[in-house]
Parts: sequence; C-alpha cells; structure tokens
Amino acid sequence: VQLQASGGGLVQAGGSLTISCAASGRTHSLYPMGWFRQAPGKEREFVAAITWAGEESPDKTYYAGSVKGRFTISRDNAKSTCYLQMNNLKPEDTAVYYCTADRNYRGGRHYTPDWWGQGTLVTVSS
Repeated sequence: VQLQASGGGLVQAGGSLTISCAASGRTHSLYPMGWFRQAPGKEREFVAAITWAGEESPDKTYYAGSVKGRFTISRDNAKSTCYLQMNNLKPEDTAVYYCTADRNYRGGRHYTPDWWGQGTLVTVSS
C-alpha cells in the first residue's frame, strides 16, 4: 500500500485546514486509515483513525483527546482517499502529519499502522 498525503500549509490560529491522503495498491480501499503527527522536538503521536466497516455499516472513528471536537476524520472509498478536517487550529497543532493504514483496526485506541506515507507539514501561526 502506498500512501500520499497532501494539503498541508500555513494557517492562522483559529483557522481551518483539510489534509488528504490518497491510497494506492492492491485492495487499498478495504483498509482502516489514520493520522499521526510529529511536532518539532517531540515524539510522534496518534491523532485520529477510521475503520473500514463495509458498504452496509457505518465506519467508526477515534480521536486523540487533544483534537477531539476540533478534528474530523473521514474517507471516500470511491476515491481511495482519507481526509482530516482540522478546525479551530492552535499553534500547538503545528506538526508534520503522517497518513497511515492498519489492516486489522476495528475501532478504539489500539491503532497500529502497517503502512506509513510521507508527511505533510501543517504550520499554525499565532
């Protein structure tokens, strides 16, 4: 599975930004996906994840406490793309955001990526 993140940029505090992750490879549209981020001088941390529940069931989402209520993860399986909509951005959200996929994820906090894409930089100015 190849993951290509895009959409990062510079935004003012309180603003919004949506980043995208395009997946490619065999059966890619069936995999749960998620986002991690790494701020300068800090460890990489989990941001959000979404399951792949199939055509007849709603997907489940899970968020880190620091972004819950401000960020929304979604997916468009027809486009093989995962999105992270980020609202009310704060300077502490500044980081490189990494797109990931986890073939076994079923929801909740135990999200363990099998594949990583390159990052996209999000910078929030105060």
